[in-house]
Amino acid sequence: MTVTRLRTQASLYLEDTTVAGMTPLIDQFGRVHDNLRVSVTDRCNLRCFYCMPLENVQYLPRPELLKFEEICRFVEIMVRNCGVSKIRLTGGEPLVRQSLESLIEKLLQIPGLDDLSLTTNGILLNDQADTLFAAGLRRLNISLDTLDPQRFQQIARREALDKVLAGITAAQNAGFEPIKLNAVAIRGLTEHDLCAFARMSRQTGVQVRFIEYMPLDAERNWEREKVLSEQEMMDILQNEFGDLKPVPGNSESSPARDYQFADGLGRIGFISSVTRPFCAHCNRFRLTSDGKIRNCLFSQEETDVRSLLRSGAEETEIVAVVRQSILNKAEGHEINSAKFLQPLRPMHSIGG
Repeated sequence: MTVTRLRTQASLYLEDTTVAGMTPLIDQFGRVHDNLRVSVTDRCNLRCFYCMPLENVQYLPRPELLKFEEICRFVEIMVRNCGVSKIRLTGGEPLVRQSLESLIEKLLQIPGLDDLSLTTNGILLNDQADTLFAAGLRRLNISLDTLDPQRFQQIARREALDKVLAGITAAQNAGFEPIKLNAVAIRGLTEHDLCAFARMSRQTGVQVRFIEYMPLDAERNWEREKVLSEQEMMDILQNEFGDLKPVPGNSESSPARDYQFADGLGRIGFISSVTRPFCAHCNRFRLTSDGKIRNCLFSQEETDVRSLLRSGAEETEIVAVVRQSILNKAEGHEINSAKFLQPLRPMHSIGG
């Protein structure tokens, strides 16, 4: 879709929604932002090498984290004034934040919020799945890069694969639907897991999404040569299981391109930020656990809203600050450009 067409669609949307007293968040390229990712903590019980340092992790002091009441107020403002309709709770590992179910219950009471989901590494899910479901949560993304215990320890630098698998089972038993597994694909390390995950999808019904390895690691060891591309992954899977067919109804704003095997068993997705950037259709922005707005995962700049929330600022002031942040959003992340700069924050501190 061209920038001109995006701007035209955004203009039409703007006309429709402004009449109703709500003006969407639109950047200078016409992209409408209705999807907010909210990090509730920067703490994590794993040390995945593509995300965190192994030792001496510098966590935020507890008072710097947004309180649940502050998160709810911000989300309510965004939903009522800006048309945000989708929220994903992230971390760090969000399940290490105590009483998360109370936040979920409060968010689900906000009129106009159509979709609430959560991303977790699954380690604590076996104990919390029923509680989260009872609070009203229905959709989960579980980060799991391998089904091999040794590779899990190599990647996550902890031994917890059994706990994650137990968490997936607990989530299925609780009634979560859909359950999506997010697996980072790394050349020379996870090729053998592609078919294993496909078999898991075909046998259990969970959806698997392979994510191209991105430069977001705290130790800054990312190498382009380690990126396992979408096309390479598709070739491996199709050689083993036959053709992958696009799933009808894929949204242009979705980061994943979803496929199904020709026999109808198993759904596979690819998030190809490196080889197939989807920046032109991005509808997402982020609220970090310490109350900073990031208009792009790879942004070099942040906008503080915590100080506004804690000083009792009017809604109009908060909305204006967020609108300006979205308006300043770059056209793309430029991973494939010589101008690319890795974010100063590692992934666990930004929020998934």
